[in-house]
Amino acid sequence: MSTDYVMAIDAGTTGVRCRAVFVDDRPSVASYREFTQHFPQPGWVEHDAEEIWSAVVTTFSEVVERCGLPLAIGITNQRETVVGWNRRTSRPIGRAIVWQDRRTAEVCDRFSATGHLPLVRRVTGLVLDPYFSGTKIAWLLENAAHDDDTVFGTIDAWIIWKLTAGCVFATDPSNASRTMLFDIRTLTWSPDMGDVLGVPIDRLPEVRPSSGRFGTTSCPELPSGIPISGVAGDQQSALFGQACFTTGMAKNTYGTGSFVLMNVGSQCPEPAEGLLTTVAWTLSDASGHTSTTYALEGAIFVTGAAVQWLRDGLGIIATSSDIGPLAESVPDSGGVFVVPAFTGLGSPWWDPYARGTVLGITRGTTRAHIARAVVEAMALQTRDAVEAMERAGGVHLSELRVDGGASVMDLLMQVQTDQLGIPVRRPIDQETTALGAAFLAGLAEGVWPSLEAISARWRTERLFEPSPNDSIERTMADLLHQSWLRAVERSRHWADS
Repeated sequence: MSTDYVMAIDAGTTGVRCRAVFVDDRPSVASYREFTQHFPQPGWVEHDAEEIWSAVVTTFSEVVERCGLPLAIGITNQRETVVGWNRRTSRPIGRAIVWQDRRTAEVCDRFSATGHLPLVRRVTGLVLDPYFSGTKIAWLLENAAHDDDTVFGTIDAWIIWKLTAGCVFATDPSNASRTMLFDIRTLTWSPDMGDVLGVPIDRLPEVRPSSGRFGTTSCPELPSGIPISGVAGDQQSALFGQACFTTGMAKNTYGTGSFVLMNVGSQCPEPAEGLLTTVAWTLSDASGHTSTTYALEGAIFVTGAAVQWLRDGLGIIATSSDIGPLAESVPDSGGVFVVPAFTGLGSPWWDPYARGTVLGITRGTTRAHIARAVVEAMALQTRDAVEAMERAGGVHLSELRVDGGASVMDLLMQVQTDQLGIPVRRPIDQETTALGAAFLAGLAEGVWPSLEAISARWRTERLFEPSPNDSIERTMADLLHQSWLRAVERSRHWADS
């Protein structure tokens, strides 16, 4: 039995993975459980918070059974998803409203029409979109049964609450900065945004550094006394796990959606068109001094979820891993474009009324062409986000680090590097979301002494390099992107037309 590891609890959109990250860099041990996705109405997406907690307990216990007790716990989570619960009983007031949920689109439209967008951009770094937590909390306050003991938090706050048996109600700045209720410059909840959205900020958790002691486990379901010492939203955690500690370094995570984040340093930048400004992480050293790093983000709502749609909705593939070989069986998509705007479009368009579109179908179109178009859409959406990021930051990315389930596809990585015209670097350890949470916790507890020690663990599995700028392949990549932009325009504003 070994105790030289940090436990990462990765509470994602479709399941929970607990992972042992060993100090000596040996292969990790992990356990995973999916949980139910609820779609009660078109555009609504919900989770059962108790089912998420049950998945945490099961996966955590399985890893402990194999590895012994961890030195510390790090938590990473789907970010904007909101849970409301009673702090006396610890019972949720209803299902969690998931980040993909679009039920508050009209609320966001009203706030935009009344001139609140500049305040939102200046204070929170976000845009008026139902993606973020604030309007979801407002909806729960208006539509769910609650009382003065009802509190609201993102999934990390819910898990911390359950781990500590209700003793700690806290979150970190990376998650708080996704709520539309947090001032990313003062690093405090914003009374002004609370007033705008009608959300009492005293119902929100305490905000503590991403790397630092939150508390220790004291729940009856799990062993007691384990430090909970690292918390970050999944995409910021992946940026940390990719060791993007230097200004200008960037990563893309290909998960349910895809999220491009670029480290922009310790100064909060001005709002950038089409992009989000977010807190990447806040670190606390032994003396109590804190330092904050910011990031620009391009949020793409649907990439891996489109693969699930091919599998579960259309039956084009039997398993998600089938998409790579099927897409590679044809040289191109045959002129087919799939714009997977199933829950609207994120960066750089921010159109909650866009809807999924399939264009260019002919009598010769096969399921392989559609699969290829879905793979290409992942890379093309990423190019849109990266180009917006480069325009906003006035910099040209030198490389992109990649992770997430779809990053295992060599075809996708080659299409991506050709679309961006820069190298794409895939690490040996591609589960960087969980890795980042473990590193944040281990840094707080002295398991890893410094950022330099963490960087030393990062290693490349494969480097993908683009075709030369004067090549036919590069010209074809640009033509593909131009046609893609035409397809995107067809998908926009569909639901409000």
